[in-house]
Amino acid sequence: MSRQMVRPGGRSARVQASVHAAVRELAAEVGRDALTVPMVAQRAGVTPSTIYRRWGDLQELLSDVAVEHLRPETAPGDHGGLDRDLTAWAEQFLDEMASPAGRAYIRDALLGDPDGCNAGQCSAYAAEQIDVILARAARRGEETPGVETVIDRVVSPLMYRILFRPHGLDAAYARRLVAQALGPNGR
Repeated sequence: MSRQMVRPGGRSARVQASVHAAVRELAAEVGRDALTVPMVAQRAGVTPSTIYRRWGDLQELLSDVAVEHLRPETAPGDHGGLDRDLTAWAEQFLDEMASPAGRAYIRDALLGDPDGCNAGQCSAYAAEQIDVILARAARRGEETPGVETVIDRVVSPLMYRILFRPHGLDAAYARRLVAQALGPNGR
């Protein structure tokens, strides 16, 4: 009798997917603040000990779900030029992150992250998206700033405002940041 080989991470990936789905469904049904590990475990079809063993506690689980949610699902759009591509990306980034759901995911990602790994992963997502935009512009022969310049001049002020000064934050602000980053001193 032969045992069927399971690809590495197969069960682990299935558990993660079912637990993440359970968190998202239950948060929509009963609200994030009403979630408990036993409730999530029951919905996901796992034992509470599975969740505690893998995530430690509810906050770490919520943090893991948040980081996964903050991962971009598609490559940034191609609008024909660096200024248009980066402006469209910055406006979409602002729209998604400044929404009540986006701010809640940011808070969850950071709250369950004492060592900064989740913050680093979220930053890497933004840097990857910006790198795609800049590489595309460079292939078109456009002069481009560095990824870190865009992080410092566009993403950082947007995130600060989203987290600490969200009132009056709008697409015009994102457009101004991009224009300044791409201006004569930005490249």
